[in-house]
Amino acid sequence: MENEIKVLIVDDHEIFRLGLKKILNRIKNIRVVGEAANGKEFLNQLADLEIDVVLLDIEMPLLNGIEAARIAKNIKPKMKIAALTMFNQDEYIQSMLDVGVQGFIMKNITKDELNTAIHNLHKGKTYFSEEIWEFFSKKIVQKENPLPANIRFTKRQKEILKLICEGSDNSSISKQLFISERTVIGHKSNLLAKTNCRNIASLIVYSVKNKLVDL
Repeated sequence: MENEIKVLIVDDHEIFRLGLKKILNRIKNIRVVGEAANGKEFLNQLADLEIDVVLLDIEMPLLNGIEAARIAKNIKPKMKIAALTMFNQDEYIQSMLDVGVQGFIMKNITKDELNTAIHNLHKGKTYFSEEIWEFFSKKIVQKENPLPANIRFTKRQKEILKLICEGSDNSSISKQLFISERTVIGHKSNLLAKTNCRNIASLIVYSVKNKLVDL
């Protein structure tokens, strides 16, 4: 069907893949078009499949989710990727954000949450399971870090901030705004300095908490 959201599942646990596929194919307007057991299998399918959203495990044999996402985003930059994660994979969150992943979905997600996540990603929005937001709040966002009263953003900084929060990487931002990647990196540095955030992950949460962007 023309309006179907085409999903690819990448996870090295076959039972989990099959269960997820069964759930997704029961959701209206969503269809699983393929599956892979590791990053290499995933990349080998990119050329032959039309894919809107990828649900990508992080820890996998042969090629992990971080490297697979990095390569895949260069091949199909418009494709949306959400990381499938567990509670013990906090250390990978920043790395996945750095390569342009637009969402983080806990593997214990409900059917309704999964539906919301995939539709949000397809629309160009980010999606983070509630547990991920809690992780950000506790471990990434500095405590008592309110928006300074005198902070000001340029029009360009606001544009870049919104694109960052939507999951765009440096390359994608530069193409959308017709500026160089070096310029994008410079604006990111300024945004981090203005908001007193330590990294892009904290900047995203900070922006949402202070309603700097409308996602």
